[in-house]
Amino acid sequence: MTSFDLLLRNVRVVRHDRPDVESADIGVRDGRIVHVAPGIDTQEADTVVDGGGRLAFPGVVDAHQHWGIYNPLSEDTASESRASAQGGVTTALTYMRTGQYYLNRGGRYENFFPDVLAASAGRSYIDYGFHLAPMMSEHIDEIPDLVEKFGVTSFKIFMFYGSHGLHGRSADQNSFLMIPEGERYDYAHFEFVMRGVQAARERFPELASDISLSLHCETAEIMSAYTRRVEQEGTLSGLAAYHASRPPHSEGLAVSIASYLAHETGLPTINLLHLSSAKALDAALRMAEAFPHIDFRREVTIGHLLADITTAHGLGGKVNPPLRPREDVEALWGHLLDGRIDWVVSDHACCKDELKFGNPRDDVFLAKSGFGGAEYLLPGLVTEGSRRGLPLSAVAALTSWNPARRFGLADKGAIAEGYDADLCLVDPDATWTVRAEDSESTQEYTPFEGFELTARVTDTFVRGEHVLVDGKVTGTPQGRYVPRAGRAPA
Repeated sequence: MTSFDLLLRNVRVVRHDRPDVESADIGVRDGRIVHVAPGIDTQEADTVVDGGGRLAFPGVVDAHQHWGIYNPLSEDTASESRASAQGGVTTALTYMRTGQYYLNRGGRYENFFPDVLAASAGRSYIDYGFHLAPMMSEHIDEIPDLVEKFGVTSFKIFMFYGSHGLHGRSADQNSFLMIPEGERYDYAHFEFVMRGVQAARERFPELASDISLSLHCETAEIMSAYTRRVEQEGTLSGLAAYHASRPPHSEGLAVSIASYLAHETGLPTINLLHLSSAKALDAALRMAEAFPHIDFRREVTIGHLLADITTAHGLGGKVNPPLRPREDVEALWGHLLDGRIDWVVSDHACCKDELKFGNPRDDVFLAKSGFGGAEYLLPGLVTEGSRRGLPLSAVAALTSWNPARRFGLADKGAIAEGYDADLCLVDPDATWTVRAEDSESTQEYTPFEGFELTARVTDTFVRGEHVLVDGKVTGTPQGRYVPRAGRAPA
């Protein structure tokens, strides 16, 4: 009997807690890493894969995706998990809510979420979980059951939804959100969500550090007023107009409000999502200083780190919060290099060409918000990070270890004995040009079209299963739903 199901030999292992890579082999049995050492005997393994001296990163834990927002969830689970594997992503945490888009249904999560699980079951090439958004008062009451019965430990607030739409102005948010007449999705609701999440932390003290609330921080009133101003003045167009219509101080104000509400409600586990600007980061750091008892985590996306309003490829770069001018991109990198960013994500939201662009195609306010990018998450961060002196160990922490720890993925996030054998091989000397046609996503375009990257994911392993081989997705879906508490749903 052999010692290993899989032996990945001749790789340079990247770890989040060690400054230097180490030449080693990785032994896997029953989907877990059981041995990391140089010179493991190949006769001890059923299958041997030669890594050719490439970098072995822990599989990316992409903590911010949106499967099923614009396409049927079952379709996105299949295609966008394939695209994720291309970028070294082995676990995706995808946001889900009731209302228009996604399943286009309202109601309680006890009825809604089982259908989410059924639509995605058996179709993903990577492991996955869900964050859920309490959209109405009944959802707040359901939080303990969502933790205990379904293993959902992370929740979300979209701060601008109360009086501003997903793509711009909106006059009837109750219909869009499918919440009962008489309820409002506003600051009072956000407060009560925070109290509900904190109550769950107190009910399940052993899970308290894993139960958190994430916030999309933009201020609806500011955005509505600036959208009118930008359209009336008519001097800006494209991504510059969208940036001006959702100005950075809108982010900063929302961060400040969210932080004070967290202080008021006693909720210490707060995640500030996709901070896109110098002002947003300034507000986040000021709030951390003002409320040191709150465990803030700060997230940025690979899109906001790689592209700006002039370099992104057309209106395909419309996203919330918007891509910003170059000075904001540089500010994000400054904070990341100084260790003030906790993780980097894709915010992957596949929106096909026919749905993305309005008529006329060049009107940014008619285009849909969001784009895919999981394929470029790790290659993009290694490429640009290497240029700026970001250590590879920091890349591993930002893309795997840190989000896995925050979101209760105890078996994921590191190349070490006892962890899931979620791995990806990266060639750090492969120069290539981003082309949408090369992606497994069904999106058909990318705002990164024509970008030159100097690192490429060649192979991805999910619990030891070789799902990306020499750049090609292979085999059948191996991904599983990963409950982060309680018992797995039947």
